[in-house]
Amino acid sequence: MTTTATLPGTKAASPNAAAWAIFALAMGGFGIGTTEFAMMGLLPNVAQGVGVSVPEAGHVISAYALGVVVGAPLLVAISAKWRRKTLALALMGLFTLGNLSSFFAQDYTSLLVTRFVAGLPHGAYFGVAAVLAASLVAPTKRGRAIAMVMMGLAVANVVGVPLATLVGQQLGWRLMFVLVAFIGLVTIVFIAVIIPSQKAHPDASLRRELGALKRGQVWLTLLVGVVGFGGFFAVYTYVANTMTDVAGFPADFLPVIVGLYGLGMVAGSFVGGKLADWSVLGSMYLLMAFIALMLVTYAFTVHIQWLALVMIFVIGASGSMLVPSLQTRLLDVSPGAPTLASSLNHSALNMANALGAFAGGLVISWGWGFTAPALVGAVLAVLGLAVALVSGWLDKRAKAVAAVPAGSAGR
Repeated sequence: MTTTATLPGTKAASPNAAAWAIFALAMGGFGIGTTEFAMMGLLPNVAQGVGVSVPEAGHVISAYALGVVVGAPLLVAISAKWRRKTLALALMGLFTLGNLSSFFAQDYTSLLVTRFVAGLPHGAYFGVAAVLAASLVAPTKRGRAIAMVMMGLAVANVVGVPLATLVGQQLGWRLMFVLVAFIGLVTIVFIAVIIPSQKAHPDASLRRELGALKRGQVWLTLLVGVVGFGGFFAVYTYVANTMTDVAGFPADFLPVIVGLYGLGMVAGSFVGGKLADWSVLGSMYLLMAFIALMLVTYAFTVHIQWLALVMIFVIGASGSMLVPSLQTRLLDVSPGAPTLASSLNHSALNMANALGAFAGGLVISWGWGFTAPALVGAVLAVLGLAVALVSGWLDKRAKAVAAVPAGSAGR
């Protein structure tokens, strides 16, 4: 069962206060999810606006992802002694400025730079937001609290991304950044007013945070995210082509399909939080196996339209269900340095994005068709399950060794 240790220097808030605080943190996730995914639907507009090809414009998305990977460990490390509320405000401030600077970017190069800057606080924000949310509730409700923060990211796919895409297409793609910056400003106000201030850990330091990187269980959990979650992105990256070329849906039906995917993510966040509170490792085992099974099912049923719609919802849900368990596991295996480990989860998920897209594109280029990425994703999910099982076995072995009384080994 999940460990129920309370984070150092924290105190649970009243249920009502905790709910509002988690809502404020989730709003930041809503803004981050909107700016991350809306760019995909606006790529042709961006390409025309800065005078490059669509593939070149795609590098703007890569620049943001690179910012996420770099920013998570960098920003958390240099702010190790800050109060968590102060760090959350600073990260959301950087996010807001990064998006405003993207609005003013005059050429392709400056847009690449500003998107990189906008991506820097992404992982660090979700990391500190997860730690804050977990500290505001009883230890047995951490998974649900973290899931509610991540809910902002899921809801963005249903509400924020379509709205930002519509604004960008009708009024100019640059205005999408203004909309996101406004969400960032509202989040800053909410965090400043609602989130209770907590003292930094008395022993907080750069060395202490970096100490999390010495723990093998941290790296194993991150590897579960990189490998296991790659299957989720292998499908998501090529969902448009699969739905039109294999399932036979018209292109103008794609917004409905993407909306179903997003609704699945919302539902998955609810379920995933409860599963994480039931058993962190148990839910990781269960969900990795479930994801593998669903991806195989998707590959063999996507040509049937009604089943394709069902499966796109289920796959969206299954991927989203895994995130609270991964985030909670990182808190469990990094005592004394939870913020850095928690932030690295989003670096891992962005690496999973790259891995899934690359592996899926590879099998498509080999002529295996648009259903092949789902099968590749199933293999990745099984590999993720294997890593999770190794992590759990090492946990059991360590506990068994610790339970042996001192001096009894030689008897």
